[in-house]
Amino acid sequence: MALASTLLVLSGNRIHGSMTIRIASLQRYPVKGLSPETLSSVALTKGDYFPGDRLFAIENGPAGFEPDNPQHQPKIKFLMLMRNESLARLKTRYIDSITTLFIEQGGREVARGDLSTPEGRLAIEAYFRRFMPKELRGPPKVLTAPQGFRFTDSRRGFVSLINLASVRELENVVGAPVDPLRFRGNIHVEGLAPFAEFDLVGQVLTAPSGLRLKVTKRIERCAATNVDPDTGIRDLEIPKSLMKAYGHFDCGIYAEVMSGGSLQEGDSLEREQATLAL
Repeated sequence: MALASTLLVLSGNRIHGSMTIRIASLQRYPVKGLSPETLSSVALTKGDYFPGDRLFAIENGPAGFEPDNPQHQPKIKFLMLMRNESLARLKTRYIDSITTLFIEQGGREVARGDLSTPEGRLAIEAYFRRFMPKELRGPPKVLTAPQGFRFTDSRRGFVSLINLASVRELENVVGAPVDPLRFRGNIHVEGLAPFAEFDLVGQVLTAPSGLRLKVTKRIERCAATNVDPDTGIRDLEIPKSLMKAYGHFDCGIYAEVMSGGSLQEGDSLEREQATLAL
């Protein structure tokens, strides 16, 4: 005899069968370490990364990256907020149709470059040599992710989700506002209890479009979250606060795309039902 039943992983009763997870916002980070771009909708493909996310990285001196044989590299080999908080003072946007990165500082454009051309990459590299000479370990170099590879912090960090209720709970711990963009996630969600996203690890989330996301792991946080994403000031101690209050460094979850589909702000995610054999 078989019985169809909702399969839930319960931890401290934080997840309830009737709870609906709502998409609050979508973000991509075309260049590792630089500013986010908000999206109204996105189409995800089975087995692939979040579209347009971490397509590029800026090598901080020779990192040993080989485009013909791409291997995951520690983030310290690139310009990134954990070590280079001044990056947060820059506002960037990448236009896919013309493969061009635009950089603004203090409200004015200071650099642009077509990242598909040597000349465009050189223009961006020259800007970073001027902008942060004392933080460079060698010549900065714009790297482009080959097909099937991205410059993510985690080897299997395909799509990242941030529970906004967890961020609000963390505000009570640190005693100050916490911008969710500190966590540089792709999908911000509402509708879960604080830190209930951890109870979703191993489960599959579905969207009305047919999209299926399998939650694979929790995201351990580093000192990059200490940096205010607007000012570039290192003003909080997020990992230390997480450990002191909860005994871990985690906030957010990673997921893999099991079935492709679209996603847009306001969409809902539901936990997939499983059939239990009795």
